[in-house]
Parts: sequence; structure tokens; C-alpha cells
Amino acid sequence: MTNPEKIVRRFCEAATRRDAAELAGFFSEDAVYHNIPIDPVRGPAAIRAMLESFMGPASHAEFEIKGIAAHGNLVLTERVDRFVVNGKPVALPVMGAFEVRADGKITAWRDYFDLAQFTKQLA
Repeated sequence: MTNPEKIVRRFCEAATRRDAAELAGFFSEDAVYHNIPIDPVRGPAAIRAMLESFMGPASHAEFEIKGIAAHGNLVLTERVDRFVVNGKPVALPVMGAFEVRADGKITAWRDYFDLAQFTKQLA
């Protein structure tokens, strides 16, 4: 059995490389990614496209874990997701929930954040 917390930590560390294909590789074929203010997407291809939409324009990305808790296959993260977009720094507080299968693939990722806070920083 894979350690779900370690998988999520590796995923968050990988965000610094801004490689949407690498990040999509963490997900199972039936995975769901839901940025709660936005409609959910399903499957690695759709997850990759969603990640590219905000990672692509960024010259820097970091998922800074402030706190992490795991119970079985559920991993909860309190993070500050940091980006630099068009020279503007963006810092977004996020609560995330990840569900990880025994084989180490993420089957669900839900992020809870204030979309207005994100868009205001980009303005």
C-alpha cells in the first residue's frame, strides 16, 4: 500500500516544475478534479487541460503546504498556492482534499478557495 500523504506531498512538490503532463500523471483514469468555485473535470486529459490553464501563463508556481492531515486514503492540505503571472505575484490560500488509491493514483482532488481573491490579484 502506498502512503497517501507522501503521494500528495510529491504532487505538491511537482507543481514547482509547472509541467501539467507530469501533474496529470498522478491521477487515475476516472479521477475528478474540482476547484469548488468552478465546474469539476474528469480524467487525466481534462485535469491536464485545467492545470495548463493556470500553470501555463505562470512563470513560477508553488503549492506551499502549511498543514497536512491524513486518514486512510483521504489527505487534507492547508496550502498557499503561489504563482507569478505576467510579473504579478499571486498568493492564494487553499484548503484541499485528495483521495488516493492503494496503487498511489489520486482519484479525487477538491480545492476550496475564493475565486474573487485569485482574479483580483491578477487584475
